[in-house]
Amino acid sequence: MAEEVSALGQLVRWFGQTDVGRFRKDNQDSFLLLAVDGEGVKRLGKYGEADLKTNDFVFAVSDGMGGANAGDFASRIAIDKITQLFPQSFRSAASGIEIGFQDVLSELFEQIHGELTHMGFCYEELRGMGATLSLCWVRPGWLYFAHVGDSRIYHLPNDGGINQVSHDHTHVGWLHRDGQLNEKAARSHAGRNALQQVLGGKNQNLSPQFGAIGYEPGDRFLICSDGLVEGLFNRGMERIIRNPAPHLEGTPAEMLVTEAVQTDGKDNTTAVVFEMV
Repeated sequence: MAEEVSALGQLVRWFGQTDVGRFRKDNQDSFLLLAVDGEGVKRLGKYGEADLKTNDFVFAVSDGMGGANAGDFASRIAIDKITQLFPQSFRSAASGIEIGFQDVLSELFEQIHGELTHMGFCYEELRGMGATLSLCWVRPGWLYFAHVGDSRIYHLPNDGGINQVSHDHTHVGWLHRDGQLNEKAARSHAGRNALQQVLGGKNQNLSPQFGAIGYEPGDRFLICSDGLVEGLFNRGMERIIRNPAPHLEGTPAEMLVTEAVQTDGKDNTTAVVFEMV
């Protein structure tokens, strides 16, 4: 099916939104909407659509952590580094050099991790800062992803359902994947936010999750920070994306963020939704 999609050409449509929440003063979330080709990169607006025949696309969400403004700084560094570093690897792949998607994304994550760790070491006010990062690289017929932390990537197939494809890098996340906790119990567990993997922070050995998904026309994807997860169950996310209630207004990302903030709102809340048209 991926080969057929590639031959036919296809559009990707995207939406992004972030909100500081109801109780925080600063927004430590950042998101990225990026078009990439052999000439370089172009930052995209909060919503739009474009042809996959002429560009690859990178969509990402990062949630920073650290004292003072360090969390805000950490997530922005992660996002800015993608814009700087990804085109180098993209051009190498486009020129025929044999580079696998995991090699490209692994190098990218290692460089971001190194930059955050170095800056945390050099500046006292940034000591221990870190960031989650959930990134999707969209090409004709295929989506490649890389992930560290407890931000999330979801796949909503055209024929229904919602699947979390990223793994929360927490012990609670492992218990949920192992079947020892259901979704409701995992969401209310006291240790759900105790991260075992972040970019920067005090991590010495980084082990990102990598994956590839062959998508079909009509498939949708959601990348979000944990603030959205605190406000919405998975089925609530699916309902808003597929069949929103009449009182909700705006793009799918705006509706998700609005509903999550109204329901919970204790944390910064960010959503990026994109669909294969």
